[in-house]
Amino acid sequence: MIACASTPHRSQHGVSGLLRTPPCPTAGGHLERRCPPPCPERYRAMVDLGAGCGLRQGEIFGLPADEIDFDSGWLHIACQIKVANGHLVFGAPKRNKERDVPLPSRVARVLTDHMDEYPPVEISLPWLRPDGPLVTKRLVFTRMGGEGAVRRTDFNVRIWKPALVEAGVIPHPAPGARHQSAREHGMHALRHFYASVLLDAGENVKALSQYLGHADPGFTLRVYTHLMQSSESRTRRAVDGMYECIDSVPDGPGTAQGS
Repeated sequence: MIACASTPHRSQHGVSGLLRTPPCPTAGGHLERRCPPPCPERYRAMVDLGAGCGLRQGEIFGLPADEIDFDSGWLHIACQIKVANGHLVFGAPKRNKERDVPLPSRVARVLTDHMDEYPPVEISLPWLRPDGPLVTKRLVFTRMGGEGAVRRTDFNVRIWKPALVEAGVIPHPAPGARHQSAREHGMHALRHFYASVLLDAGENVKALSQYLGHADPGFTLRVYTHLMQSSESRTRRAVDGMYECIDSVPDGPGTAQGS
């Protein structure tokens, strides 16, 4: 079940809000997913990329428009934005592991709406090191003014954590104090949400590992084994489904002769 707060938003296609908590099994074995009020309009599509495609925060910040293949329905993840010695730089994804990720049609529509409203901007950053060669990419997401790449610390402090406060996930900070540390409620929780959705739908661990960019399926299995449906549950559903199909076949001459 997905329970969403009723809040106005520009796009009717996307998640349109932050996740209140990382998805977790309920007593009945089902996953509960909740999405409270959305973050600023300029960054709402980030939530869909995290929850709908499993991208890391730096990969979202560094997503170039030309790596989105709307026709085939795939994202090519070959870049991220990170901080090196206090400076923003482009770099390869974690462990230099490029990958292709399925682009669901609903997320594609969210990105199309976003790019119509906020056209991609050419951003030049050094590669890997502050003194590295300059690389230019047309980024889907930029700073609030539309100039410059998004810096993780600025985004987390000024955008993400205030949204968590609005959602009631973390408390309002005391006057002059910083927001509460909320590592478990960071943007990485969107990847856990994505993984839980795929596992709940029966996706295999090898495919999930590839989409998440993990080093190997064994790591994915260790991280998410608690979210996987038990084999006995799948067996019961499969056999019960077979009997339901049999029960739906009307008795006829052939059935009578075989009885």
